[in-house]
Amino acid sequence: MENQTQIFGIRAIIEAINSGKTIDKVFLQKGLKGDLFSELESLVNKSSLNRSYVPIEKLNKLTKGNHQGAVAQISPIAFYNLEELVIQVTESGKTPLFLLLDQLSDVRNFGAIIRTAECTGVDGIIIQKKGAAPINGDTIKTSAGAVFKVPICKVDHIKDAVFYMQASGIKVIAATEKTNDSLFDISFTEPSAIIMGSEGRGINPSILKVVDAKAKLPLLGDIESLNVSVACGAFLYEAVRQRR
Repeated sequence: MENQTQIFGIRAIIEAINSGKTIDKVFLQKGLKGDLFSELESLVNKSSLNRSYVPIEKLNKLTKGNHQGAVAQISPIAFYNLEELVIQVTESGKTPLFLLLDQLSDVRNFGAIIRTAECTGVDGIIIQKKGAAPINGDTIKTSAGAVFKVPICKVDHIKDAVFYMQASGIKVIAATEKTNDSLFDISFTEPSAIIMGSEGRGINPSILKVVDAKAKLPLLGDIESLNVSVACGAFLYEAVRQRR
């Protein structure tokens, strides 16, 4: 069965994946066995879809139908191809500004970031297929509809996107407290891509090793960190300020 944002039932999800539907996340029941369920698991793995193993109570909350141990969320948007988007932006004559999100998991933070990205002229947002927040009703609402206006790409690994940006002449800047360099000492006047990390872990250390620059925000109070969507807004508006 299917509604606007969800599919449930093992065979229905298999058919949806095979038909090319844009699946945002698949929830699978913990400990479930069976040939058809194993077929779905293999297809999810082969398609590199974002998945979570959850107790049956979680699935029961997601849908009142006969889910058979599997529920999939359909993305309300079509995702862009990263290479095509970068080429399109660089050939347009403008100075590119991209945003990479390293496994940001909170849908409201994601929505708020998309809204700010639209307001600051970001050319595209890149997220990872696994571990990223889904694009659901909460994301759409928090973004105030901006999710339909900003191109969003999904990649297997954020590090691959970093390397592609660098090969395309785009400087990659990590927003991290693990540096002595201030945000206000970094130039955003050239083609740039900003990386924001997840709410708890921040940016993956392996990604920090390959970026072109790192920058942090000055924190003058006792709290040691900002909400990621607030920090992202500060970075994006510094880029806007420098480019005006």
